[in-house]
Amino acid sequence: MNKKEQNIFKRSKEITENYFQFLDKHIADVTLGKVDDFMEINQIANELFLSHKHLTDTVQKETGNHPCHFYDLKIIDKAKEMLAETGKSVSEIAKILTYDPSNFSKFFKKFTNQTPGQFRKKHKK
Repeated sequence: MNKKEQNIFKRSKEITENYFQFLDKHIADVTLGKVDDFMEINQIANELFLSHKHLTDTVQKETGNHPCHFYDLKIIDKAKEMLAETGKSVSEIAKILTYDPSNFSKFFKKFTNQTPGQFRKKHKK
């Protein structure tokens, strides 16, 4: 690998890491009520000073998956954490995560093959 290829490779890794760090902070900001809504991928790209296409292409090349895949997984991880560690109702958690409760249940089940209530029963601390 020549110097230019090494720099491109390094930059791709950096962009992907920055994207993941941004998601973690953004999801925390939403759940803490500091931000009202989840951003779209194009808005995140703007925050990272990238084009939507460049962010998408880079993350996909680095990981094999579209950025939305990881966004959804991180939201699911946050939902699982809240279901297991808080007494908040599924409906409250859905609202905190900016979802309509019925859409949240469908979204959650799509990724976990169980409803939020079923997950909570198995994992409540």
